[in-house]
Amino acid sequence: MPAASPDAYVAALDGWRLALVSRLRAIALEPAQVEERIRWGHLVYSANGPAYLIRAEDARMLFGFWRGQRLRDIESRLRPGGKYEMATLALCEGDKISRETVRRLVSAAIELNAAHGDPTALAKSARK
Repeated sequence: MPAASPDAYVAALDGWRLALVSRLRAIALEPAQVEERIRWGHLVYSANGPAYLIRAEDARMLFGFWRGQRLRDIESRLRPGGKYEMATLALCEGDKISRETVRRLVSAAIELNAAHGDPTALAKSARK
């Protein structure tokens, strides 16, 4: 059952996952144009369509980007997979990512959506 709200999602976490998700979430919410909500069972951040996500799992935390394959020059650990040029960074207990890298990823993801539109809408129109 998905969390009722982003705050409830975070409140259900503990330990290193709570610390990491809280840190990433604070940076993810810095841009004024970003909307945060629960979608597909995890935290999704939208700006002209979905741009990035945070997903806490038992043994890892995923920080994913809809156009993440274009962001690998910022963070080489991003692994391609899925639709929409998706790429995801898997972080486990003890893994590090700098505040500046997170800010650069978030900013670039928002800029890509501003330049190219909603990645999910573009994929739907391509199927027609």
